Amino acid sequence: MSFFNKVLASVGIGSAKVDTKLERDTVTPGEALKGVVEITGGNTEQKIDDIYLSLNTTYIKESDDKKYTVSGLIDRFRLAESFTLAANERKEIPFTFNLPSDTPLSFGKTKIWVATGLDIKNAVDPTDQDFIRVVPNPLMDSVLNAVSNMGFRLREAECEQAPNRLRHRLPFIQEFEFVPVSGPFRGRLDELEVVFFPQPSGETEILIQVDRKARGLGGFLAEALEMDETYVRFTVTNGDIPYMQQKLQSMIAKYAN
Repeated sequence: MSFFNKVLASVGIGSAKVDTKLERDTVTPGEALKGVVEITGGNTEQKIDDIYLSLNTTYIKESDDKKYTVSGLIDRFRLAESFTLAANERKEIPFTFNLPSDTPLSFGKTKIWVATGLDIKNAVDPTDQDFIRVVPNPLMDSVLNAVSNMGFRLREAECEQAPNRLRHRLPFIQEFEFVPVSGPFRGRLDELEVVFFPQPSGETEILIQVDRKARGLGGFLAEALEMDETYVRFTVTNGDIPYMQQKLQSMIAKYAN
């Protein structure tokens, strides 16, 4: 192959191409995601140093009183050792990986995608991007349904930079912000924020922020000092699913006054 073609390949023209095909694009945290990476050689032979998949999202970061959106890496998976790809050669690499249990859900502005990359020395690295839909597992779903059935409406779901006290493996957390539009807490609460911390054991730790409605001068002062907010932390398991609404309603009621 000519020197000219090698130069073109080094700047991404006539270089190898990558395309990832997922078996399905809807998955729950902890579930397996399967697919195949298709690599097609370009006009010249190229050495592929690395093939990787990365699971990504975006989150809101704050600095100097300004908020901006950044990309966040959830996990990264290496698929193959280095190999040489001949000109126009087609290669398929099947893969299976489990989504981490703390993968955010595809609610509101939260988008999740799989990025595939080839690492080629002295060349533009080919990439591919595939969005997936991450849906709640049965335990998370029971919590979200219970909150909805108590008269709360989901106002916003967003990933935000995690304060140090709440930081786990990832630098961000996903907050679900609800407002009471009917039911027992309408007029008693301003909002309810829910954060999931799934555990590898299968149980889920939940943090709920109960934001009480300000009443009178004392209420206004309390709100100004953020004394109207209470944080409740507890753990739920699949055994709690049949009684989830009663459990949450009883717990929230203690802090709604």
